[in-house]
Amino acid sequence: MEHKNAWEEYMLRRGVVFMMIAVGFVIAFLLMSRLGFVHRAAKAADEAGAVPQKGGQEQTGHYEVVPNWPKPLTSLPGHEKWTWGSAEGIFAENPNRIYVAQRGELPVLTRPTNTPIPQFGPSLSFPVNQAPFRNASQGPVASPPSKGKSGVDYRWEHNLIVLDSQGNITENWSQWDSVLRKPHAVYVNPYDPEKHVWVVEDGRSQIFQFTHDGKKMVLELGTRDVPGEDDKHFNRPAFLAWLPDSTMFVADGTDGTRVAKFDKNGKFLLTWGKKGEPGKETRPGYFNEVHGIAIDPVTRRVYVNDRANHRIQVFDENGKFLDQWSTGDGASHIYSIYITADHYLWASDSGTWKIIKWDLNGKYLYSFGYQGDAPGAFWGAHQFNVDQEGNLYVAEVSNGRVQKFRPKKGADPAKLVGKPVYAAWQR
Repeated sequence: MEHKNAWEEYMLRRGVVFMMIAVGFVIAFLLMSRLGFVHRAAKAADEAGAVPQKGGQEQTGHYEVVPNWPKPLTSLPGHEKWTWGSAEGIFAENPNRIYVAQRGELPVLTRPTNTPIPQFGPSLSFPVNQAPFRNASQGPVASPPSKGKSGVDYRWEHNLIVLDSQGNITENWSQWDSVLRKPHAVYVNPYDPEKHVWVVEDGRSQIFQFTHDGKKMVLELGTRDVPGEDDKHFNRPAFLAWLPDSTMFVADGTDGTRVAKFDKNGKFLLTWGKKGEPGKETRPGYFNEVHGIAIDPVTRRVYVNDRANHRIQVFDENGKFLDQWSTGDGASHIYSIYITADHYLWASDSGTWKIIKWDLNGKYLYSFGYQGDAPGAFWGAHQFNVDQEGNLYVAEVSNGRVQKFRPKKGADPAKLVGKPVYAAWQR
């Protein structure tokens, strides 16, 4: 009996040993599989040109700020005491020709020392922490420009300029300063071989088309200083987008509640949109602050930023509603949207201080950015664009500046804003 018990104990121990060995093999197999997965993922990322990030944050995403770009206005003779005004529009025709639209110049100010201001309330001081201390979009040049004294509080100069790759001003379109009150966005139609330059003029409720060299205005849409919403009027228009046949769509606008469609010659075709309840609207085709528009040239779908209602609405080219999605809760405040050649929709959000990526069905994919006036931070990121080398350009209405970002070495392509649709002149 004792012999039998000893044998059973021996067999039990042996079974336990074999079981432990088997479990060890399973664990080893799983670990090897996991390591293999990690290795394959790293290899795939490496082949895609991406290097895994160690430490840090994604404050500037997979970009680095190009220093001293553009060159400061203070470097120009006679501008030693002046800096950039509210930068509203930026468009990169190529890495050596970047258009900028801004609202004049502001005096250079040194950041004030943090000072208690008890006259406004207990425990208050100015400026607060690292927040920017001056809002360029609330400067003396209003719409109309009635606040402040010209030459003291502002200078109405350098409203439309062209920069080169080094940030030098190569062209100053000062001949158009007198017709500008609040230039809001600037473009070159990607399907136009003559490369006409378009400027959206918010303050006068107009849209201008210039020759490529800026010497001649060839088209003027809207009735100057008379807002409205018909075939001859805009209500503070905001942004533009084109179909491949150069049919143009206008996001109309900051005070408007519609999209307007024009043919390639500027002939009015149709309009859609109704005024909704700001911040509450969910009905298709109702808008409050139509402040951004983009078009997918493949599907010809029109994506509209219904800013005050924190949503993107999607239509066919004749205004038939197709889809919508939220841009976020009440903190979201999208300024502009942009569809890339690789078929993603990116947006600049002044409420969350980020650049955001969605797929064209509204699936959230990625975002980066933070608030401030330090290099690489955002405050009022308005229009943005990408050149053929992948450099990102951002115009900031509140910081009063434009910035250039270049991809970091080994950047993940999925975390870089895609290039625009290549068409008549961009290749």
